[in-house]
Amino acid sequence: MSLSMHEASAAVFTRMLSALSALLEKAEAHAASRKIEPEALLGARLFPDMFSFTRQVQLTCDFAKLCCARLSGTEAPKHEDKETTFQELKARIAATLAFIESMQGDQINGTESKDVTLKIAGKDTKMKGRDYLLFFALPNFYFHATTAYDLLRHNGVEVGKRDFLGLA
Repeated sequence: MSLSMHEASAAVFTRMLSALSALLEKAEAHAASRKIEPEALLGARLFPDMFSFTRQVQLTCDFAKLCCARLSGTEAPKHEDKETTFQELKARIAATLAFIESMQGDQINGTESKDVTLKIAGKDTKMKGRDYLLFFALPNFYFHATTAYDLLRHNGVEVGKRDFLGLA
């Protein structure tokens, strides 16, 4: 039995975004119990030149929704990147999940050879659907999801691998 493009994309994004939403719940509870201003976690960075925790969550959502949109040939929902609270970030994840869950398998399956064009550093870059998913969308999705997790862990939120994997 082979793995379909839908299973390798939408199913993965759904699982991990649900886990990320649960991480936000833990982060919000951590901030409240420790009397930490939520902005301290939302604006957290490991180094001054990197994106904040909030931006990591936004980008995680963006890579998931844009991948599904590009593969299916549909329009992705637009988000204004204005989230400033845990609740707003959870709403963004929920909206992203709703879009991804609206994708039927036949909209994404069979797109392995589909031409996907996107701008990278201002230049049009073309890839086949399989390469776009495996070597661009998924690595970027996991990079930002992992960085969001790491920022919470670094700042004392009690989360572990099971939380990251959505097994907690």
